[in-house]
Amino acid sequence: MGGFALSPPAAVVEGRRQTAFAYYAAFVGLGLVLASLGPTIPDLAAHTGTTLSAFSAVFIAHSTGYLAGALLGGRLFDRFAGHPLLVAMLAIIALCMVVVPLCPSLSLLLFVFSVMGVSEGSLDAGGNTLLVWLFPTGLGPWMNGLHFFFGVGALASPLIIAGIVAQGGDVTHAYWALAALLLPPMIWLLLRPSPTIVTHHNDAPIDLRPHRTTILLTAGLLFAAVGAEVGFGNWLYTYALHQGFADEATGRLMTSVFWGAFTVARLLAIPLATRMGPLSVLLLSFLLTGAGAALALGSTTDVAWLWGATILGGVAVAPIFATALSLAGSRMPISGRATGWFFVGSSAGGMTVPWLIGQLFESVSPQAVFWTILIDVLLGLGIWSALRLQRQRGE
Repeated sequence: MGGFALSPPAAVVEGRRQTAFAYYAAFVGLGLVLASLGPTIPDLAAHTGTTLSAFSAVFIAHSTGYLAGALLGGRLFDRFAGHPLLVAMLAIIALCMVVVPLCPSLSLLLFVFSVMGVSEGSLDAGGNTLLVWLFPTGLGPWMNGLHFFFGVGALASPLIIAGIVAQGGDVTHAYWALAALLLPPMIWLLLRPSPTIVTHHNDAPIDLRPHRTTILLTAGLLFAAVGAEVGFGNWLYTYALHQGFADEATGRLMTSVFWGAFTVARLLAIPLATRMGPLSVLLLSFLLTGAGAALALGSTTDVAWLWGATILGGVAVAPIFATALSLAGSRMPISGRATGWFFVGSSAGGMTVPWLIGQLFESVSPQAVFWTILIDVLLGLGIWSALRLQRQRGE
């Protein structure tokens, strides 16, 4: 009898599925919220009476809050029941979405975005952690599903905003509608029991000192990856409007296409990773991201070039984050402290690159969007070269 593994009862399996679907709904909401800023930058800047250069401080406030929330979330979910925490984070995010379009000043808007960032970071870290606890074996497809549904939300967000504006609404109504869409996952989560908190009292602490170089280089890769992703996804709409490539509805559709390509590519990257090594996937992704930025710069009159760049950019940046983590996991043990440093790198990229674009957009040229992304790609390729050299040296 001892040679047979007992499968969990059907009711337990179904319960896990229902709980996983609740997490998926929450991550659709996370995608809806995170992708809402890009298509509304000009409106929010005008409402607060600020230039795009000054408004770009929103990226710093939001990313700093996101990093703090991700680090805080790891501790909270280790100590308290997970589902009430997720509901609390969703409620705070919904409240912030209601308040954002009402903020009369940039300083108040920065505060609201920092609070929302903390809640989003905690939701992100907590959702991933709870899913790991829910599926101690066979996690892979469920984790891929979680990030796929984030992409579904990011894809839908610009379309919802465009649809509401087309019906005579404005950005305020759009933000309130997105806030309302967070209510169903909140209710769903309250109806499901939280997974049992997993503890590791007997685990010895991992010595990270021999892996400092790998940690630093991986954090740098994530800086470049998230910088390109957030820079492209959040400034595409404003660029298309300022350059006369699109009206508001078409610009928001373009943003949705970027996130749609991003979402599809994340699914396609799963079988790709089984055929190519992480270094090869990273090289291909950075080269194609650079090609997408160059394509956008290739013409100032033909919108077809920008559409092509949008699709190529979304496809190219999608696999980088997961592949970088996979590469790090093949070279070192992944601990909470190491993951914290990875979050530092990704959050720094998510604030620095879009902020820099905002500083240059009006003072230099709207094309600074894609010149900045090209420089970011060159940084990523430099770090990739260092990782390849590290492997050759056997470090």
